[in-house]
Amino acid sequence: MYTAFDIIMIPLQLLIIFFTLYYFFVSWFGLFGKKKEVKIYNESKTFALIACAHNEERVIAQLVDNLRRLNYNDALYDIYVVADNCSDKTAEVARKAGALVHERFSETGKGKGFALAWMFDRLFKLDKKYDAVCVFDADNLVHPNFLQEMNSRLCNGERIIQGYMDAKNPTDTWVSGVFAISFWIVNHVWSLAKYNMGLSCCLGGTGMCFDTEVLKRYGWRATCLTEDMEFTIQAMMEGIPTTWAHDAIIYDEKPLTFKQTWNQRKRWSQGHFDVADRYLIPMIKKAIKTRNIVMLDCSVNLIQPYFLMISTFFVLCSYIYNFYPFYTNILYTIIPVEVWTLVGIGQYIFPVAVLWKIRASFKSWMYLLLYPLFIYSWIPITALGWWHRHDHEWSHTLHTRGISFDDVIIPEDAVNDGPKEVVFAKKLSLIHISEPTRRTPIS
Repeated sequence: MYTAFDIIMIPLQLLIIFFTLYYFFVSWFGLFGKKKEVKIYNESKTFALIACAHNEERVIAQLVDNLRRLNYNDALYDIYVVADNCSDKTAEVARKAGALVHERFSETGKGKGFALAWMFDRLFKLDKKYDAVCVFDADNLVHPNFLQEMNSRLCNGERIIQGYMDAKNPTDTWVSGVFAISFWIVNHVWSLAKYNMGLSCCLGGTGMCFDTEVLKRYGWRATCLTEDMEFTIQAMMEGIPTTWAHDAIIYDEKPLTFKQTWNQRKRWSQGHFDVADRYLIPMIKKAIKTRNIVMLDCSVNLIQPYFLMISTFFVLCSYIYNFYPFYTNILYTIIPVEVWTLVGIGQYIFPVAVLWKIRASFKSWMYLLLYPLFIYSWIPITALGWWHRHDHEWSHTLHTRGISFDDVIIPEDAVNDGPKEVVFAKKLSLIHISEPTRRTPIS
């Protein structure tokens, strides 16, 4: 017998069924390797490598030194650092390291999105022209073959590309450990899975590559707290998907404390809701009008934080239901209990499968025990993100892990689903660190 509450609870349950099965279905496509691709090793594309840095004197030199030693023709790329509203020696340190530094000071328009828009405008006015632009964060380390991989993707016609986002400090603390695990899981069961299915991925803020003509034609209008997601959606509205370069790896510094990761994820959540508020309805309308399944999938991605809030609300209602059945439970009527059991088991299988696939360290396996705590902490963070979705104040994450390229050993087979974790040479007291092959510039 139906109740008055069913007006809300039945549509809510139908949404939960759809999203749960959808996410579960997509995830499987990321567990069995990447789809076959034709790699082009002829180095032909020119690149402008840009790093936005706000008071990053502790880490910027290591990134610039790393970028100068990529396995790519020196004559085909330049390194730019945007010293954005810096009060330290970021600009000076970056210049000494060999970067072309542009200093920006602005009391309005604070944040990475505004800094990128400012830098792109300056870049396109230079006499020297580039085929593509790659964007990094100041705390990153970059795999030596990064530009080779991006060159190949551009030669194959891809125009907006996201690289594999790894962690350079996955065992510093339990927080950086579970944060790293979350990125590995998203990389495989979301980004790689979508790429394998021919869907659009989402930019991640660093390790991004853009065809210059796309930036010139449409401009950089992404200036919210999650400028990466905003540009992803803006490009998709123009019919340009974001692809995934699984072998173009960057190593990002993960937060060390729970407070840091709380603030960072709250900012991401605020930005996600902000982008969804502005683009969700227009994108759904355009997807239906053009019958574009890739665009429709992007719409689903925009709804994701709302789904988390909806599912949390339903879980709370289900506890009340055990004592007072105030609505009609259709979950097991529409979908057999065996399917829900499989989905329930799957949420534990996917993390284990990913860690096994990347050959994670023993310490990372131990951190997996704390991973549920990290996942469930998204619930209050998402609620706060929704409440503050109209606040646009930028929150800077302090980076202190000054690891140089010589301090780590990147596994030789850190591609093709080989081990992704870097090894800290100084921690292990290794005697010799082999320097990556540096190619002689073509005159």
